[in-house]
Amino acid sequence: MENTFLSFYEEKHKDGLLTFYLPENQEKFTQLPSQALELCKQDEERYPIVIKADGKTVGFFVLHKGENIRDFTANTNAMVIRALSINHTEQGKGYAKAAMMQVSSFVSKHFPEINELVLAVNFKNEPAKQLYEKAGFQDRGQIKHGPVGPQYVLHLDI
Repeated sequence: MENTFLSFYEEKHKDGLLTFYLPENQEKFTQLPSQALELCKQDEERYPIVIKADGKTVGFFVLHKGENIRDFTANTNAMVIRALSINHTEQGKGYAKAAMMQVSSFVSKHFPEINELVLAVNFKNEPAKQLYEKAGFQDRGQIKHGPVGPQYVLHLDI
């Protein structure tokens, strides 16, 4: 979607993110933006990113680098995508896919040292896994144990 773009979180996005709603069957697989923003305040290597479309904040995720991602990858030039969510009222419009199609160029522009993106998706969250694979992420057979069961670890070389 050409009207979808990524930007770093700014205070002006806060109100829109705090109103995010996810049904329970989705919330168990991710963090709400309000929870993820708190963790970003505590870790300077977590970068909150907003997904904007048609002048609205429709989605959110975190880019995370540094020592605290070593349980995902040994690559010191990797970043982990965490806490991706699209506000429930905006789901089904292609925003998540559009964001994931743009994430590698966004990272290359702002973090030129990064050469790989990594994320984990729960075994039970097949729609999310399919979305990431359509955006080019690959399942290389790595499994990580998460808070609600086993997770696929997916990789995207950039």
